[in-house]
Amino acid sequence: MSSSPENSGDMIVANEVKIVLPPSISEEEAKILLAIKLYEVGKVSLGQAAKISGYSNRSFMEMLGRDRIPVFAYAAEELVLEVEL
Repeated sequence: MSSSPENSGDMIVANEVKIVLPPSISEEEAKILLAIKLYEVGKVSLGQAAKISGYSNRSFMEMLGRDRIPVFAYAAEELVLEVEL
């Protein structure tokens, strides 16, 4: 019995989207903006967002910093608990 990618525990099924961008937005810029927004709203991890953007984790974290998006987003209660440890 063969297993399809959707059923395999080892494979990640990825979706591909094709869109028409305005001339003022490059493909690279669109990837970066998408990755940042997906990370910001918690849909993807830092590593996944970095991969989408085409940059290393470190470079992606620097981009987040330039856009004033926290790399580590803690709720106030979680931050108090972390500081008390």
